[in-house]
Amino acid sequence: MIQKFFNLPIKTDGQNLYDFTYDIEQWIIKNSFKNGIINISIKHTSASLIIQENADPAVQADLLTYFDKLVPMDIDLYTHTAEGKDDMPAHIKSSLTNNQISLSVKDGNLLLGTWQGIYLFEHRINQQNRIVVLHYLGD
Repeated sequence: MIQKFFNLPIKTDGQNLYDFTYDIEQWIIKNSFKNGIINISIKHTSASLIIQENADPAVQADLLTYFDKLVPMDIDLYTHTAEGKDDMPAHIKSSLTNNQISLSVKDGNLLLGTWQGIYLFEHRINQQNRIVVLHYLGD
């Protein structure tokens, strides 16, 4: 049984979905992980993690539009606005999604569906430096 951690830096350029599935797959290969569980967590409260379709970019565009309508960037709606109009909306969007995801690794492969990718969902409008923690437990 082994356990390993890795801090994966992801630089974002505003609100968007950033696919980092490949980075996780490469970390699994580099470490010769065989069978186990990988926990993926984000160390921020204004961005989140999601598993979503990776084939049609319209899905990502629609998600961004939906969340912007669900949680508008109207500074008059919120008390917590210290960092601008996207401050509280980013926290709300983050609370509606995931801050961690656990997935299985079988025979050295991340168990995802054919059209699934792992995304950092950036909720802030300005460039950010994010840290995603990968934690593997298995053989």
